[in-house]
Amino acid sequence: MAGALAGAGPATAASGDGGAAVDALVRARLAEEAGNPAAALAALTHVASEAPTLPGLRGRMLEQAIQAGDLVAARSAAGQLWNAGDRRFDAQLVMLVDAMRRSDWKAAREYIGGRSDKAGGDAIAKLIQPAFNSWIDVGAREAAPERHLVAAAGRARPEPALALEAAIVQAAAKRPADAATLATATVLSDRTSQLVALRLAATLEAGGEMDAARALRGRIALAASGREDPVLLLSDQPISTPRGGMAHWLGLLADGLARAPNSSPKLPMLFARAAFWLDDKDWTVRSALVEALDRNGQRSDAVALVTGQRSMPAALRMRRAEFLADAGDFVGATREADAAVAGGSTARSLLVRFADIARRADDRPAAARAYAGIEASLGSDAADQRLRGSLLIARAELLLQADDWDGAKALMEQALAISPNDPTVLNFAGYSAIERRKDIKQSLGRIEAAWKAEPQSASITDSLGWAYFLTGRSDDAVSLLEGAQRGDPNNAVIVEHLGDAYWQAGRRFQARYTWRAAALLAEADMATRIDAKLRDGLTPATTAP
Repeated sequence: MAGALAGAGPATAASGDGGAAVDALVRARLAEEAGNPAAALAALTHVASEAPTLPGLRGRMLEQAIQAGDLVAARSAAGQLWNAGDRRFDAQLVMLVDAMRRSDWKAAREYIGGRSDKAGGDAIAKLIQPAFNSWIDVGAREAAPERHLVAAAGRARPEPALALEAAIVQAAAKRPADAATLATATVLSDRTSQLVALRLAATLEAGGEMDAARALRGRIALAASGREDPVLLLSDQPISTPRGGMAHWLGLLADGLARAPNSSPKLPMLFARAAFWLDDKDWTVRSALVEALDRNGQRSDAVALVTGQRSMPAALRMRRAEFLADAGDFVGATREADAAVAGGSTARSLLVRFADIARRADDRPAAARAYAGIEASLGSDAADQRLRGSLLIARAELLLQADDWDGAKALMEQALAISPNDPTVLNFAGYSAIERRKDIKQSLGRIEAAWKAEPQSASITDSLGWAYFLTGRSDDAVSLLEGAQRGDPNNAVIVEHLGDAYWQAGRRFQARYTWRAAALLAEADMATRIDAKLRDGLTPATTAP
């Protein structure tokens, strides 16, 4: 772009030598790389004042305006591109959003039909066109506005999410009985259809179709109180307007596209931002934009969306808690996470996230509350019993941190009774005992059983190698610990264990070399211990715990 400007004549470089515009272009690029789209947009706006016809400039301004959330600037750039014949998809979407915000249904129809796709290859546009057409028809009070979605849902390979969206359109068009009938005839076969079904259930309730809503909720496998998907915890808002309906659909698309493996953050950001411009009161939309911003390197903007909101849903409060923890504010994070799960009927997934924050904050009482809440949610099936065993181990670890060996041992034995062949449970119980020099023979047997089940696990291999070190089997210890170190070379505990084993085996040079490597990875207490070993060699007082 700078090269294009340097070669431009007086018509494109109004400042004469174009120096100011080139400087602004550099500032824009630096701002883009720093994840500051607002600053990039300001710099590009300056470029536009100096060289308004610079090739590619309006498209770049549109992209930065979308990332920055500046609808006025996005609409201006999109309009100039559109009127100049550059009918790119992001420009079309911005113009559609603007028309819907103004309830200009005629303009919205013109924009939806303004991009030709003669080859039929515009798959992204096909994701939005049926929904836009139907919601535009709702706004224009056309008959049978759901017909676009019904046709797109197909018959040979039905798309249940589209059919359920058509039912929401019917309900919003004051035909809740028709919506209930269509919902009953639609099979919920995937996550997206379940998400749409939850919004439909809320919309049916708002329209007085309580029985139909209750029946629909009963068919949603993931709609129980223990559902794990955070988006499903945000789906109980009814939809009553075209703007709200289209925002909900775009938000779902943003969420789904962001989950695709190796996907670019660009398209989820576009859909999430468009959805937010249509309805910033929709919690699912807000959540989609939070994740799109975070994925795009705009963490501060993401945090702003979950800050200062009244009566925010628990899932978004937990997301804010995670942001606080990532920023190092563990006190604030734990307080926010605790508030998110208050009330006693919280989804298990939020309790798991609360426990993770509490552990990161080293807040044992909070972690214990989280574990108790999870345990209270467990049933008697095999999967829940395995989770119960894992919870017992997590609670045992809290007791070990408080030097309560007897209490921890009792919990570990309960976990082993539930999951006697689980390598993680076997390894934890065996290692916890052997590092305290308790029940050596039994502990060694448990670690060996864990290693036989998962010999590829670096942590279990380390446990067995360290167990052999403690029982005097130096050569066996070295061999295993070298394997563990190859599997996880940045684990300071494993590297220190290997150094101690080298020393015990008489390989003093390798021991010191390995301890130096461990010191580069170590935290404070370990670093002090390693410094003593490097100075005095291995002693009982400086052996790794």
